[in-house]
Amino acid sequence: MSESEEDSELDPRIQIELEILNTTTDEINKLEIEYDEENKTFRMLLSECTRRLKVLSKKLGNCIDKARPYYELFEEAKKAQLECQEAAALYKKAHGIHAAAKETVALAEQQFMSNKNEWQFDNAWQEMLNHATMKVTEAENEKAERGRDHHRKAVVFKEIEDKLKQLEDKLQKQISKSRAYFDEKALCQDQLNTQKTRICTIKQEIVNAKNLYAQTLKNLEQISNEIHSKRQGRKRDDDLLKRPREPGVGAELDSAFKEVPLDKQYQSLPDINAELDKFDAFSEHSVSAINSSAASERDDNELDDFNERFGGLDIRPVEGKSEDVYVSEFHLGLLKNDDV
Repeated sequence: MSESEEDSELDPRIQIELEILNTTTDEINKLEIEYDEENKTFRMLLSECTRRLKVLSKKLGNCIDKARPYYELFEEAKKAQLECQEAAALYKKAHGIHAAAKETVALAEQQFMSNKNEWQFDNAWQEMLNHATMKVTEAENEKAERGRDHHRKAVVFKEIEDKLKQLEDKLQKQISKSRAYFDEKALCQDQLNTQKTRICTIKQEIVNAKNLYAQTLKNLEQISNEIHSKRQGRKRDDDLLKRPREPGVGAELDSAFKEVPLDKQYQSLPDINAELDKFDAFSEHSVSAINSSAASERDDNELDDFNERFGGLDIRPVEGKSEDVYVSEFHLGLLKNDDV
């Protein structure tokens, strides 16, 4: 057995790194297969969703386009309400901090006054009181800013809510008739976003695994260099000492990793809203497509097929926040805690 083989065999780090390398390789292969499968599921689901919306467009006709402003404003109102609630929560927090700071100063002053015959008002006490007073001023400014922000967002939400009510009164019939389409579109968005989240999670796991793989190769390279250095120390031959060191284990693969950033090696997913919106315009020209019973039967089959294939998909609808809304006296009446 040569000295090099003996060094390599005796160094336990090599076996550890090789085990990590093998485990990571298996993990990368498994994740990439899963990534491809989830991507295929996403494309198939996107195709089915757009086809489902197309079927509903045929059946419902131009009421979809007439009711669209209401549903778009409805989504805008939900976002405005959420922003208003978040601003209210920040105002409540700032209000609490300000009250606590004021209480600290009041307690400090009361404590000093009750012991003024025993204590001396020295520089340290003065500095502490100044610092507490400064905290009160900062908290008061923060409270005022949060209050103004909350007020602005409350006004915006109220304006949108009023417009929404006007549209609801004006388009009541079209809104009711087209609700199935927009409910289905929201369901499709939830399903696609859930699937997209799965894919992004797997993609990040692959990136992490490949980073670990590359780092393991570097560790093996470092161990190899250390063994080579020790071997050089034992040799007397000047020619061997001068011979350049060849790249170690995994150096070629490591450089390949650097050619393309890991997070750029996988295809990006299409924008869900943009893809679904492509088929919204179809409803304007769809009335004539529902004249025959044969077309209606095909539509029903498509709907049944969609439910059969994707009805059990794990759906994670966007839920509203449960934070309590804190409303100051000059904002009272502008907010509603219930849904729009």
